[in-house]
Amino acid sequence: MNDIKEILSKYKKIAMIGVSNDPTKASTIVMKYMQKYGFKVFPINPKATGQKILGEEVFEKITDIKDQVDIVDVFRPSKEALGIAEDTIKIRAKVLWLQLGIRNEEAKLLVESNNIYYVEDKCTKMEYQKHFLKMRQAFPVLQE
Repeated sequence: MNDIKEILSKYKKIAMIGVSNDPTKASTIVMKYMQKYGFKVFPINPKATGQKILGEEVFEKITDIKDQVDIVDVFRPSKEALGIAEDTIKIRAKVLWLQLGIRNEEAKLLVESNNIYYVEDKCTKMEYQKHFLKMRQAFPVLQE
């Protein structure tokens, strides 16, 4: 199963690393969107630990989450991906997902050797729209 549609159909719990308190930031927009479509999102932001972002408690790191995490969704620089990949293995997540513009060959090899799916340079929101809503644009008008 290396199909994005299958990943987004099957896995509904996302740890989102790099979510911001700023509602205009891409990470926060993506989190809000994924919540709207039924995903449970755990925001990860060391600077906002203990606060709430979009109604969810913020964690310092993914290893602090007590619940099962399916997808680790990364909004951090590529150089941080290897450390995140190591934590992804520790928490037994199913997918390491690096957002647009983020790639790391070492992280890819590490998670794949541990039977974890690897997605790079793709946006969860845009992929969800493409596969489930048949929309292509990055930020359609928010219906609120």
